[in-house]
Amino acid sequence: MSLSLSQLNALSQAAATSELLTCCTSSQWAQTLADARPFADIEALLSASDAAWQQAQTDEANLLEAFDGHPQIGNVDSLKEKYRNTQDSAAHEQSGANDAEDAVLEALAQGNQDYLDKFGFIFIVFATGKSAQQMLDLLQARLPNDRKTELVNAATEQNKITRLRLQKLLGDA
Repeated sequence: MSLSLSQLNALSQAAATSELLTCCTSSQWAQTLADARPFADIEALLSASDAAWQQAQTDEANLLEAFDGHPQIGNVDSLKEKYRNTQDSAAHEQSGANDAEDAVLEALAQGNQDYLDKFGFIFIVFATGKSAQQMLDLLQARLPNDRKTELVNAATEQNKITRLRLQKLLGDA
């Protein structure tokens, strides 16, 4: 569902928080952003979102809550299933994997499991416009990192995803 900015501004606190949670599943981020309304324009919303995300990421639990809202890129069965339904926003964001060879999808699935085992959360990447091979290359490049570095990397990618989802929510992407 697409909203206008004025509609988002006019929603109750609970309804606005609920809509914002479709963009990022960090409840602190969504509540902080809902509290910051009204927004004059999309740039004001995105700036407030960035600020709310900076605040939310000071607590690892908020990061993990946001990361939990994502499908795992590279789960072969779920990827193939998602691409049958191009309406799904996460599938659209991961559409670069749509034409991937099974070997690349299998390597993504294995790399994702290795990442999850090492860091305790799934691999988060702004997948829009990236091929499955590019996502695999990014995953393999980030696997040697330490957990602290990966929390920062994943938080940065999460913010890119959130900004795109906010624009989509407002029909502006």
